[in-house]
Amino acid sequence: MSFELSQRSLERLEGVEDSLVVVVKRAIELTKVDFGVTEGLRTIETQKRYVELKKSKTMQSKHLDGRAVDLMAYCDGVASWELNLYDDIADAMAEAAREYGVVIRWGAAWHIDDIGTWQGKMEDAMTTYIDLRRSQGKRPFIDGPHFELM
Repeated sequence: MSFELSQRSLERLEGVEDSLVVVVKRAIELTKVDFGVTEGLRTIETQKRYVELKKSKTMQSKHLDGRAVDLMAYCDGVASWELNLYDDIADAMAEAAREYGVVIRWGAAWHIDDIGTWQGKMEDAMTTYIDLRRSQGKRPFIDGPHFELM
């Protein structure tokens, strides 16, 4: 099954770096899970608010310069936060990144600077990240909807 980005998602890609836009547009063709773009380019005011609300950890977000996107999974047209859907989306993003030679990091596998080089499913990449953080005595920060250029 092939999905398409909505007009609203396409509008939310305005201001995002072309290489990332190309990957997102290809990933929607490859994915097993429908998704849309919830956010691309972000203003400084929005970022400050997200940091205050603890929705973001940094004022150095790649959303500020169009180098990041957040994607939302849809199940039968309904938005979903089910994490397993996001690793399926990440599989499509990794495949698209490989096809176009774009270096992308996923917010549920922060230890991998280029998900296109990962050998295996992104679910395994996320599990590896979680195990790594726990072995360091640190809490994993899982941001499944987030993808950024490196």
